[in-house]
Amino acid sequence: MDTPDKPQIYLITPSEIDVAGFAPHLSAILDAHPVACVRLALSSRDEDTVSRAADALREITHARDVALVVTDHILLVDRLGLDGVHLSDAARSVRYTRKELGEDAIVGCFCGPSKHDGMAAGEAGADYISFGPVQPSALGDGSFAEAEVFEWWSELIEVPVVAEGALDVNMIRALTPYTDFFGIGDEIWAQEDPKAALAALIAATG
Repeated sequence: MDTPDKPQIYLITPSEIDVAGFAPHLSAILDAHPVACVRLALSSRDEDTVSRAADALREITHARDVALVVTDHILLVDRLGLDGVHLSDAARSVRYTRKELGEDAIVGCFCGPSKHDGMAAGEAGADYISFGPVQPSALGDGSFAEAEVFEWWSELIEVPVVAEGALDVNMIRALTPYTDFFGIGDEIWAQEDPKAALAALIAATG
């Protein structure tokens, strides 16, 4: 995942998808907008469900030279020909995952609002660190990654950073100078026209 000056879009799937219905939406978005990476982020723990979705999305993303990673399912990466994994346990399994998947695989890590976890994950070999959500929410314990986290990271740390969760036009404008990627998911999938919703968020990056 390259990191040019302007933040890139990192697309996150809904936690549940009907593959047949979702595939055309994803194809249309990838054809209309530059996307650096897609994360298959299903809540299902059923191997067949995740594998079928991964197979379908891999055909779409790889045909457009877009990387596809899967949340947490390390063993499926090689088996299904995916580009890597997004770990949701802060820094705990980054080192092990890097050893298992090798240097060529993408290994990303979600670290919530924690600078400490982000630094530990980077030192353990993560290709990118994800912080979020970026605004207060009634979900979880209400903690969020303040803009200062991204400002500090961009000044001191070379590992690329992703801002994700509770993004809107104003937050994207505010964080554009300090982040490498915007992780966009529910922000567009909950809208009637996801492609248009993404266009509005991309426009906010300037």
